[in-house]
Amino acid sequence: MTNHWIDIKNSNVIVIMGGNAAEAHPVGFGWVTEAMQHNNAKLIVVDPRFNRSAALADHYAPIRSGTDIAFLLGVIRYLIDTKQVNYDYVKAYTNASYIIREDFDFHDGLFSGFDEEKGAYNTESWYYELDEQGYAKVDDTLQHPRCVWNLLKQHVERYDFKTVSNVTGTPIDDYQTVCEMIGSTHTKNRVATFMYALGWTHHSKGAQNIRTMAMVQLLLGNIGQLGGGVNALRGHANVQGSTDMGLLAQSLPGYLKLPSDKEPTLAAHLTAHTPKPLRPGQTNYWQNYPKFFVSLLKSFWGDAATAENDFGYDWLPKWDQMYDFGKHIDMMYRGQVNGLLVQGVNAINSMPNRNKTLKALSQLKYLVVLDNLSSETATFWQNEPGFNEVNTAEIQTEVFRLPTTCFAEEEGSIVNSGRWMQWHWKGANAPGEAMADSEIVSGIMLELKKLYRDEGGVLPEPVAAVNWHYAIEHNPSSEELTKELNGYDVATRRQVSGFGELKADGSTACGCWLYAGSWTEEGNNMARRDNHDPSGKGITPGWTFSWPMNRRVLYNRASCDINGKPWDPERTIVEWKDGKWHGIDVGDFNMKLTPQETASPFIMQPEGVGRLFALKLLKEGPFPEHYEPVESPIGTNPLHPKVVHSPVLRWFEGVRETLGTKDEFPYACTTYSLTEHFNFWTTHCRLAAISMPETFVEMNEVLAAEKGIKNGDWVKVSSKRGHIITKALVTKRLRPLQVNGQVVHTLGIPRHGSHNALIKKAYTCNVLTTEMGDANTGVPEYKAFLVNVEKAEGI
Repeated sequence: MTNHWIDIKNSNVIVIMGGNAAEAHPVGFGWVTEAMQHNNAKLIVVDPRFNRSAALADHYAPIRSGTDIAFLLGVIRYLIDTKQVNYDYVKAYTNASYIIREDFDFHDGLFSGFDEEKGAYNTESWYYELDEQGYAKVDDTLQHPRCVWNLLKQHVERYDFKTVSNVTGTPIDDYQTVCEMIGSTHTKNRVATFMYALGWTHHSKGAQNIRTMAMVQLLLGNIGQLGGGVNALRGHANVQGSTDMGLLAQSLPGYLKLPSDKEPTLAAHLTAHTPKPLRPGQTNYWQNYPKFFVSLLKSFWGDAATAENDFGYDWLPKWDQMYDFGKHIDMMYRGQVNGLLVQGVNAINSMPNRNKTLKALSQLKYLVVLDNLSSETATFWQNEPGFNEVNTAEIQTEVFRLPTTCFAEEEGSIVNSGRWMQWHWKGANAPGEAMADSEIVSGIMLELKKLYRDEGGVLPEPVAAVNWHYAIEHNPSSEELTKELNGYDVATRRQVSGFGELKADGSTACGCWLYAGSWTEEGNNMARRDNHDPSGKGITPGWTFSWPMNRRVLYNRASCDINGKPWDPERTIVEWKDGKWHGIDVGDFNMKLTPQETASPFIMQPEGVGRLFALKLLKEGPFPEHYEPVESPIGTNPLHPKVVHSPVLRWFEGVRETLGTKDEFPYACTTYSLTEHFNFWTTHCRLAAISMPETFVEMNEVLAAEKGIKNGDWVKVSSKRGHIITKALVTKRLRPLQVNGQVVHTLGIPRHGSHNALIKKAYTCNVLTTEMGDANTGVPEYKAFLVNVEKAEGI
C-alpha cells in the first residue's frame, strides 16, 4: 500500500478490482463503508462475479477474467479523450514529457527488440533519448512525437469502448459508467483509491495489471494524496513482512538484489544497481544502495565481512535464472533436487497442477516440513484413491515433521498491508515438543557449522562466518532479531535511529534498511499504542511504526504543487509555509530543502517522476498491452491474432502438453476466497469447516440449464491437468458474457477445499490450475484457466 487502511476513509471514489475486500478482508473493509457513510464516497466493483463487495457497491461491472489490462487501458484512453487528466500533476510529476529513443516501436502486439527464438526482448530501445551529459531529454510542451505522452496516446488509441467491451465482455453502458466515475477524480479536490489483491497478481501478466492501474492514478494525480494511492490488500497478517524480507528468490531483505552471475564482484553489483540521476539535481534515493547492501552483508557475516574480502560478497550465491518455487517444483519433478525444506506454505494445496507437485515430492530423498499442524504436504505419500493417487511403495522420500509454534505462541512483529510494523506479545506457551521457527532454524544452522568444522566440505567459509552472536545461541530472542533488522553501529552497538545513518564502509550493520527506526535506542517503536490523531485524517504517528521512517503516505511530496502548496487544502499532508515545511506526516523527501529542490517526489526513480513509460522494468514491455490468458476461452486475441499470449512467458519443458484448448475445455474458470475459511490455515478448524463444510463450483443459470445441472448436483470439473468431483452451486452471481462474437461462461471455485477437521478426503482447486505464470514473478495463473463440467456420481 502506498497509503494505509484507515486512509481509505478519505477517498471520494473507491475501486475494488482484482480483489473482494468485503469477503477476504472484512475488517479492513470497514474503512470503505466509513468513506461511503461519512465522506459520501462511491464504490465501484469490477469482477467476474457479483461478490459480497459488489453487493454494497454503487456500481458493479462484470469482466472476463484475464482482461483487466484492456479494461484499464480503455479507461486511460477515455481520460485522455475527455481531458479528465490532472495536467499540472502529469507535467510536473510524471515522465509524460520525456523523449523516447527513435528506435522504439510497437506493432502487431510486439515491442521493438523481440527475439522470437529466445522468447525474450532486447530492451535497449525502451529508454530515454539522452543528451551529452547523460540526462534524459524532455519536451515540456508535450509536442514531440516521441515524448511519452504522445506515445501513450498512440498506444491506447485502439482501446475504445467497443473494443474494450468486445475483449472484456463488460457491457458498454456499465463500462462508460465506470470511466465517468473514475474520471471525476481528476479534479484537485477529489481522489480515488484502487484496492486489489490476488485477483490481479494471479495472472500471467499480473505485474502489468498493477502497473496499468498505477498509470491511471498518475494521470488523475491520485498518488501521494490522502485517500488515493495504489493499495495492495495482503492475504494474511504478515505477507507484507515476508515480502520485505526477500520473499522472491532473486531478492534480499529491503528489496535489495541477490547478485546474478553477471555481477562477479561487489563493485560490479553496486554499479549495476546504483542508478545515475537522469535529470539535473535529482535526488535519486537508490544512490544509497551501497550503504544498504554493505550494511546487510555486515549483518550476515559480522566481523568476518571486511573491506579486504568485499564484505563477504563472494559468499553470496549468484543466480543465472529465476529460481522461484515453481522452478524448484519443476527441478524436483525432473529429479534434479535431493531435498526440500517447506516452511510457511502447504505446497500440495498451494502450488498449481497438484498432480505434478505430488510427483515432484515423490522424487526427493528427504522432505522437511515445519508447521504447527499436519498438512497435506507432510502426508503427500499417503495413497487416497480418487484424491491423492500415489504409489506409496515406490516413494523413497523420507519425511520429517518439525512442529512449530503459531504466531500467538511467540512474540514479534507483524507487518500489515499498510506497512505498519505492529508488535504482538506471546499469548500462550507452545504445546508438547513445538518450537519457534527461529529456534528450529538456529538448531539446523548450528549443526551445519559443527559439521563443516568437524568434517569439512565444499565452500565452508560462508557457513563458518555467519554472524550468530545471540545470548542463547540456539534460540535467538525476538528482541535480538528485531534489533539486528533495525541496524546498529558496529563499533558501539548503538541502534541507528534511521536508514540515513547507514554507511557503505562496513561501520554499520542492518538486516533490513526499511526497518531502520523500528527499534532505536529509545526502545521498541513497534510496541507504541498512542492512537492520537490531531488531524482527524487517520494519521496516527504514535501508533506502532510504519516503514520507511514512520511514514504513512508514500510519495507525499506529490500532494503539493511544485511550489509546495497542497493541491487540495482539505487534504494537506505536507506544506511549505513561512519558509519551511510543515505536515501531519513524515515527508517523503528531504524537508530541509526548498519546494523547488524537492519537486521530484518519486525519489526512488533516477528521474524523480512517476513512470507512464516503464523503461526496462517489466519483461513484457514499457507499456502494458492486452494478452490473453495462457488458456484462452476465445482462442485468439482480438487486438493482434498473431500474438495471442504474452510473448515472454517462461515455458518449462513439457508444459505445453499440459495446456488445454477451448474446443476440449470450453469454459473459463477462476478461483476466489471465502470469509468462512482463511486460505489453507483453517483446514483443521472445526467451526470453520462446519460453517463451510465442503467445496463447490459456482456456475451461471444459463450454463446449468444447458448441462442439465441443478443446484446441489454432483459434477465433475476437469482441465488438462486433472479433475475434481464437487457440488454445483447454480447462481445469478455469474453470468454469460459476449466476447468477440462468442458466449463465454465462467465457473468459480473456492481456493479452500481441504477440511481435515471434518473429513480426510477432499478435492482442491489446484488440481485444475496451470503452472504457467507471470514472466516477472513466476506467480501462477490461478485466476484464468479452461475447464469442462458435467454431471457426475457423488464422492
